[in-house]
Amino acid sequence: QVQVVESGGALVQSGGSLQLSCTATGIGSDGIGSMGWFRQAPGKQRELVGTITLYSTNYLDSLRGRFTISRDIAKNTMYLQMNDLKPEDTAVYYCNVVTLPPLRMTYWGRGTRVTVSS
Repeated sequence: QVQVVESGGALVQSGGSLQLSCTATGIGSDGIGSMGWFRQAPGKQRELVGTITLYSTNYLDSLRGRFTISRDIAKNTMYLQMNDLKPEDTAVYYCNVVTLPPLRMTYWGRGTRVTVSS
């Protein structure tokens, strides 16, 4: 059974940095098509932060330059490095894993909370 677990959420001051991790188990790295970070702020819809595949990394335009997504294939783990954090980055951050075609199954983690104080 595929499981996705996020970690690293914390309370941090504005201007600080934080690194989140997302580890997938129950699936080999060669079965993963993409991994992605999403976030949901209080009272708002979940939004895409960015995705990573073997070939490319994409970001929400407004986060480009402050947030960096990377992946350790050997550990089946994806990271989100967040710098110069702002109060508006406060959200629950979720990770998802999408398997390769033809099934293209999507698995979600339960999220990790990031709170940025002003």
